[in-house]
Amino acid sequence: MKQLFQQRNLLLIGFIALKFILQYFLISPEYELHRDEFLHLDQAHHLAWGYRSVPPLTSLFSGLIFLLGGSMFWVKFFPALFGALTLLIVWKCIEQLKGNLFALCLGATGVLISALLRLNMLYQPNSFDVLCWTGVYFMLISYFNTENRKWLYYAAIIFALGFLNKYNIIFLLAGLLPAILLGKERKLLLKRDFYFSVLLGLLLIFPNLLWQYQNDFPVFAHMKELAETQLVNVNRLDFLKDQMLFFTGSIFTIIAGLIALLIYDPYRKFRFLFWAMLFTLSIFLMLKAKAYYAIGLYPIYIALGAVYLSHILSKNRLKSLQAIALALPILFFIPLYKLAFPNKSPEYIVQNPKHYQETGQLRWEDGKNHALPQDYADMLGWKELAKKTDSLYSLVSDTDQTLVLCDNYGQAGAINYYSKKGIRAVSFNADYLYWFDLEQSYSNLIRIKEFDEIETELKTSSPYFNKSSLADSITNQYAREYRTKIYVFSGARIDINKRIHNEIERVKKY
Repeated sequence: MKQLFQQRNLLLIGFIALKFILQYFLISPEYELHRDEFLHLDQAHHLAWGYRSVPPLTSLFSGLIFLLGGSMFWVKFFPALFGALTLLIVWKCIEQLKGNLFALCLGATGVLISALLRLNMLYQPNSFDVLCWTGVYFMLISYFNTENRKWLYYAAIIFALGFLNKYNIIFLLAGLLPAILLGKERKLLLKRDFYFSVLLGLLLIFPNLLWQYQNDFPVFAHMKELAETQLVNVNRLDFLKDQMLFFTGSIFTIIAGLIALLIYDPYRKFRFLFWAMLFTLSIFLMLKAKAYYAIGLYPIYIALGAVYLSHILSKNRLKSLQAIALALPILFFIPLYKLAFPNKSPEYIVQNPKHYQETGQLRWEDGKNHALPQDYADMLGWKELAKKTDSLYSLVSDTDQTLVLCDNYGQAGAINYYSKKGIRAVSFNADYLYWFDLEQSYSNLIRIKEFDEIETELKTSSPYFNKSSLADSITNQYAREYRTKIYVFSGARIDINKRIHNEIERVKKY
């Protein structure tokens, strides 16, 4: 027994080590940080109980990253860690369901070789979101398996952390509640500990709810903007097709888990999870959600399916299928390795676009096809932008009176992260709207402007300054920011601070 325990622990450590190794080797060094990563990192310098774009938890992780040095290694470490912890929870779930060594390996392989490799590449709330979805489901399985009330409180804590990380976890609750009400599990609503655990969760998320109230619920403005600019381009059929791609090599395991919830007697007490998946996917479809919002659904079903398959394939005449079941995720991963990760240079992708286009990777949020996948284009040109902004910043007299104003959060965040001059760029976009220092008086402006063929910025702003020029632009043709312009205006003839204040109020109202 001791030897088996040690063997399992060594295997678990091996899977976790492999997870970290893969995450660091799936990105070509030609790529920089992603535009979203810059925003989340900058939140560490503006700690609050909420933000226009996301809840507050990511800012704490960002603060820890900067305490550790703020290098790209640590930026990539945390999403890899959250992915490794997701794998750990699936492993522990299989152990609790009395899965054997084969089940453990099947579950771990299914989680490891999956879309999580892509998701865990980027420092965004999504990796922790999937971890929390998996954690809540595991805690509920543990509760209904043991009826130990501690699991309800753990579930409440994990849900609250998930809520403070990304509001997407509300859809987990929206799918779970009707699923529980449909079955015998609804007796949970008669338990005093259920309401105490709910109260605990509400207490943990209350500071963020209060912040939302005090700031006129900016989350609704963010959701409205998201619906109008991105979700409007979402195709429901594409949403369903993408679900098949997230865990391609483990589809049979997930399906086995769903079937087992209906026919496998030891899973009778977990049957609500079958309906939870149907309800949650239906809600996502109705709201035209992005496909990756649903990724958190699947890891726990891999655990359920792995244990059920280990029971089915334990029979002598089926044992030979165990090796095939373990090999399938790896076999499916081989073609994905060549296409689904930024491990090829931009030049290679542009010269070999066929398979990228066929798999829909060249289709951006605007609904159009482009030269590179959007995430890849979002990881280029940032160092160039920061270096050129630094150079121009040094040439402007009275730098302490110089405002660096960007069109979007990616530009502002990249300059702030890569700048050697300590620049604190801002924007009227996303959370930067709240980060202007209006106590500082400005007389100069460095304006970072998205590509505009007729250069309206120079025409409209020049009359308000003594000197104005188009100083530089982004030359990386593969970057999403290609041809972004850098303007320099000096010697203001107007009250810049007043105009900034008026624009902030206008954007907030919108």
